[in-house]
Amino acid sequence: MVRVLVCDRIDEEGLNLLRGKGFQVDVKLGLPPEELEKTVGGYDVLLVRGKTKVTRRVLEAGKGSLKLVVRVGVGLDNVDVEAARQLGIQVENTPEATVSSVAELTIGLMLAVARSIPEADRTVKAGGWSKEKFMGSLLKGKTLGVIGLGRIGCEVARIARAMGMRVLFYDVLDRSREAREIGCEPLESLEKLLSESDVVTIHVPLTAETRRMIGRRELSLMKPGAILINTSRGAVVDEQALLEFLREGRLAGAGLDVFEEEPPRSLELVKLPNVVCTPHIGAQTVEAQREASLLAARKILRFFGRMD
Repeated sequence: MVRVLVCDRIDEEGLNLLRGKGFQVDVKLGLPPEELEKTVGGYDVLLVRGKTKVTRRVLEAGKGSLKLVVRVGVGLDNVDVEAARQLGIQVENTPEATVSSVAELTIGLMLAVARSIPEADRTVKAGGWSKEKFMGSLLKGKTLGVIGLGRIGCEVARIARAMGMRVLFYDVLDRSREAREIGCEPLESLEKLLSESDVVTIHVPLTAETRRMIGRRELSLMKPGAILINTSRGAVVDEQALLEFLREGRLAGAGLDVFEEEPPRSLELVKLPNVVCTPHIGAQTVEAQREASLLAARKILRFFGRMD
């Protein structure tokens, strides 16, 4: 019998699919690292989301039995992929499942910042009616710069084009086919994208190369009054530099779903009136969680040759 250890909350539909195929599925949430190391031995599959850190020590503790790690979601920055490769453990994730959810949140953050929606909402609920205070800015006719034209970046670009935005993008990979289909323009450098965009949105994985790729130098290249959106990973942006640029009014605002430390210990950035924040909810829709769970289950079944 194939044994699956589930360490984070996963939609039950995928788990029930595995149970229906004869897999033993044990749900043990919130295991501290040392407990996870003691527990993982004897399991064939480790099923996690972003909260559980699958370190080398965890993988080594599962050596001999552990064959597959599935991360339900997009990023793999919480899994030591290189250690898994060395130990002969396959790693999978489910980036396909959450594309629309993250893209829609990205557009929502753009609108929320451009129109000061959260602050306007708080004002009305407090009994105020400061109509003149909330002079916003149209997104239609503005230029959106997309950093990373992968699945999510493409979907954001499609929606933005439908809203009447000009869309530029920068990617280290050749995305010419996608660009032609969507109608967005490639730029040869990140610097050019930053200097030409009214809104910049980030859609790259967290790697050694992308860590703090948006720092003081990059922020200084952005247009005065531009907006920065980050729904990828918090550490891609230098948060202290962003705080300074927003506080000084050199940027109009920011929409942030992700932070270098989650939850953030310092609340200076999140408390700025021109910052709209959400608690890493890009993938948090009923539809995305169900699809991610089912997709993870199917990948496990395929790995063990049970896709009949």
